[in-house]
Amino acid sequence: MLRYTLKRILTGILSLVVLATVTFFLVRMIPGSPFQRGGVSSQVVEAVEEEYGLNEPLLDQYLTYMENLLHGDLGISYQDPGTKVADIIGRAWPITASVGITALAVALILGTALGIVRAAAKNRAVREAVSAGGMLAAGIPSFAAAILLMLLFSVKLKWLPASGLLSPAHYVLPVTALSLYPMAVISRLTGNTLRTELQKDYVLFAQAKGLGRWRTLFTHALKNAYLPVLNYAGPASASLLTGSFVIESIFTIPGLGREFVSSITNRDYTLILGLTVFMGTVVIAVNLLTDLLCAWLDPRMRRSYREESV
Repeated sequence: MLRYTLKRILTGILSLVVLATVTFFLVRMIPGSPFQRGGVSSQVVEAVEEEYGLNEPLLDQYLTYMENLLHGDLGISYQDPGTKVADIIGRAWPITASVGITALAVALILGTALGIVRAAAKNRAVREAVSAGGMLAAGIPSFAAAILLMLLFSVKLKWLPASGLLSPAHYVLPVTALSLYPMAVISRLTGNTLRTELQKDYVLFAQAKGLGRWRTLFTHALKNAYLPVLNYAGPASASLLTGSFVIESIFTIPGLGREFVSSITNRDYTLILGLTVFMGTVVIAVNLLTDLLCAWLDPRMRRSYREESV
């Protein structure tokens, strides 16, 4: 297991190096200078570019950036001179994380509850209603859901605020828009796997010994049925963190999404690179932790990892 973990960490580091390299050369292909503004002479632009080292050969710039990156230095923002990229990320990240993590928690709780109803409810109409609701939620893109929710609850009914993130009420619409799709997927995964588990011999044996239907479900079946959900939680977390960029723009939330859009608009090379590397690190770390959690819960996965490491 330790060997597998180290292998995954090394693979993650290699992935980050590739990601940083590709992003570095792609942003350098953006036409124009990050310091080219209306009314600024070409002499001034050249002087500023020389100060930031942008007149050096591209390979030298790349090697300098990678060396600084190894020391944890993400550079200085071009659009906000004197401000470190790490400080910008540190200011915006808690906002993006609060929205994404809240949406993931809502999706896990409601998706699990609906999946249990979908698998165990005796009323067929209830099961079909939950299934139809899940299909509808999965079919609506998060940005479309955000616009519809804003028009209904902010513009029409005026129940909830449409922009900013100043109070718990401001979280309701963006979190709802973000959590609909993963909630539908989690509901389907939980329902399908739980229905299979409830038909297995160990569940029937527990019920034959007098253990109640719902107690058997929560004590035995749900733990085994939940492993596919945990496997999905890693990619879902990445999806929520990147998908929240669109939601942040719609609801005017001052998180990483706004910084990312601004960095592209202003050709802020270092901020684009810093945000990309940071988000890549988060995605890789979340996926690794999810794999390790699943292996800890499922002995079969631990055996598989040991065999893979040999």
